[in-house]
Amino acid sequence: QVQLVESGGGLVQAGGSLRLSCAASGGTFSTRSIAWFRQAPGQEREFVAAKSWSDGSTRYADSVKDRFTISRDNTKNTVSLQMNSLKPEDTAVYYCAVTQQYGRMVTEPTYRYWGQGTQVTVSS
Repeated sequence: QVQLVESGGGLVQAGGSLRLSCAASGGTFSTRSIAWFRQAPGQEREFVAAKSWSDGSTRYADSVKDRFTISRDNTKNTVSLQMNSLKPEDTAVYYCAVTQQYGRMVTEPTYRYWGQGTQVTVSS
């Protein structure tokens, strides 16, 4: 059983930056693909970014490409999302997620383990 705890959300002005972190515990971390999703009020959860455990490749939603960067530190069992040039439409609750061991990186919300979410609010 893997537990995930996000942190780093908050209120920021448009054009600003935030760095989200997700601490994993309770299982082997290095052999799991990781991802960030977000959910705005009244909307479905949507894919933001993912990183494969096997070759380190990444994928990003078109809406965040070139602004957001996903990374991982297997020595600390952490996942991060660096968010730059934030826009009001980035406002949402952000969730980190990991797969079962040896799971593939995907853009669907089918990841095995999820954090509780952290609120990001971008003011105009």
